[in-house]
Amino acid sequence: MFVQGPVPGFRLFLVILVSAALIAADARFDKLTPVRSTLATGLAPVYWLGNAPYRFSDWFSGLFVSREDLQSENEELKARMLILERRALKYAALASENNELRRLLNSSEVLDDRVIVGEVVGVSPDPFSHEIIINKGHSDGVTTGQAVLDAEGLMGQIVQTSQFTSRVLLVSDSSHAVPVEVVRNGLRSVLLGNGEVNQLDLVHVPDTADIREGDTLVSSGLGGRFPRGYPVAEVSQITKEPGEPFVTIRARPMARLNQSRLVLVVFQPESRERRESAEPQTTEEEAN
Repeated sequence: MFVQGPVPGFRLFLVILVSAALIAADARFDKLTPVRSTLATGLAPVYWLGNAPYRFSDWFSGLFVSREDLQSENEELKARMLILERRALKYAALASENNELRRLLNSSEVLDDRVIVGEVVGVSPDPFSHEIIINKGHSDGVTTGQAVLDAEGLMGQIVQTSQFTSRVLLVSDSSHAVPVEVVRNGLRSVLLGNGEVNQLDLVHVPDTADIREGDTLVSSGLGGRFPRGYPVAEVSQITKEPGEPFVTIRARPMARLNQSRLVLVVFQPESRERRESAEPQTTEEEAN
């Protein structure tokens, strides 16, 4: 006897209904974040396997390096180390002076941000989403919202974490925005991604504003998401349209968004007030 199964149209309607319910639950109530985190943790071996050919080729090529090449590389590294040590001494003196000024001003923040080094192990295949995967997650203390840098400037921020990996939204993504200021004069604005990896848009700048091509844009710290003072972009093009109140400004990202393999995840310093509030209070009776 032939038994007819569910109507295909009904099954399609059921799938659409379940998908819509999941989308609504995630958008309204953020209920699927633990599920995504668990799935990302399970996919960590896939990211490591995807990165394995690069590691193997790097290891294999190192087997055939000549003695002369190693000596030349060693001398170059020694020279760079001396240069960096000189800069470190200079920065140490500046940091000491800055800390003294902050103490005089009764500042509640420390000078430097703590960072950890991560490695890019994956890239989003979606051409409309500029995201990368790094090999740092919950086990390393990484949380959503933290800024991510490379050696040149700000790359983006953590948007999703799992136990061993994290997903980073790059500044070039069309949904990303960074409050910035011009180093030369302190002019503040917002830098938006437009989907182009080598171009960003500086918006809401009046046509009378003092801004020039070549100006460096750094994070302003407004909003509390990104620490202040990190290089973000350099103004590359300014277009003024007659009769328009705002100018069209393009900027080039300082970070090598599609080239850097090593990144820094920034942990912002905790204010003195928050540290004191987190510490247990001792009453006079306990002290006695």
